Amino acid sequence: MSSSSAPPSVASRMEEGIPAPAPPRAKAKKTWWSWGLLVPVLVFFILMNVVPTIWMLGLSFYNYTLTSAGDPQFIGIDNYTQLANAGPLWLSLGRTFTFMVLAVAIQTVLGAVVGYLFWKSNKVPGRRLALTLLFTPMILTPLSSGLFWRLMLDPVFGVINYFVELIGLEKIDFTTDATLAFPAVLVVDSWMWIPFMALMTLAALGSVPKAELEAAQVDNLSFWQRLIHVIIPAGKFIIILGILLRTIDVFKTMDLVYLMTNGGPGDRTELIAVALYRLAFKSFNLGYSSALAVLLLFIAIALTSIYLFVLNLRSRREAENA
Repeated sequence: MSSSSAPPSVASRMEEGIPAPAPPRAKAKKTWWSWGLLVPVLVFFILMNVVPTIWMLGLSFYNYTLTSAGDPQFIGIDNYTQLANAGPLWLSLGRTFTFMVLAVAIQTVLGAVVGYLFWKSNKVPGRRLALTLLFTPMILTPLSSGLFWRLMLDPVFGVINYFVELIGLEKIDFTTDATLAFPAVLVVDSWMWIPFMALMTLAALGSVPKAELEAAQVDNLSFWQRLIHVIIPAGKFIIILGILLRTIDVFKTMDLVYLMTNGGPGDRTELIAVALYRLAFKSFNLGYSSALAVLLLFIAIALTSIYLFVLNLRSRREAENA
């Protein structure tokens, strides 16, 4: 073999600025190290997510009640047929969608306003302390927030009714009133999660290039023109991500509603997650509740797919026009 066809030596590669290839042992060590970090995560994901999901899917085809002495019986799609004819569950699902749309809309709009105000007041003294206090409701658990607000709204010793009496009105039982229970839960949920959308708004505004904002200011663009042509195109991905996370989280809201109103009065605040909880852990009808859980899983996947489609719609159009 001629010397011209021989591979370059390590010294010549270093002289030319080309890094020397890693020894085989180093590559093998790096590969094993990578798998060593990845395997525990995969095992945890499989045990905590994949296995329960497969178990739930299989259980949805059985008639299985924990309180019965008989063995689980395979009934095919009877649980799904029964689910399709369950009027109260569909009412709970419709109520959940209403709650979801209102909550996400209120939290997105007010969160965007609060985030923008904090973004514009970056030189105001005490801004960091105000941000810390603003984000406090977001870090509280829904159970503690629900109990906190249930005590505040109590008609006997609640502080809200104390102020209601001060303005000359009669005490109001917010959590048991058929008209006010649903708005009360909606207000509490918004109180908890408006700070989250404000945080996402701050992140979106922080991603806007300063050069574009300065150019818009030089061109004397109005606030709405800057919002439509500069801020939204640059920060829409972060905002849509926040809306997606809130949509999924609101869709499965259970603990806050269960603690504040227990789904009442009647079924005025019974969301679909509360109905699922009662079927699974009150009636112990695991087969039927698994079928309902599978339905909710596919709805959540559909909602996520819609958001991702909207998020990637503009990039796909630009790629088609290119």
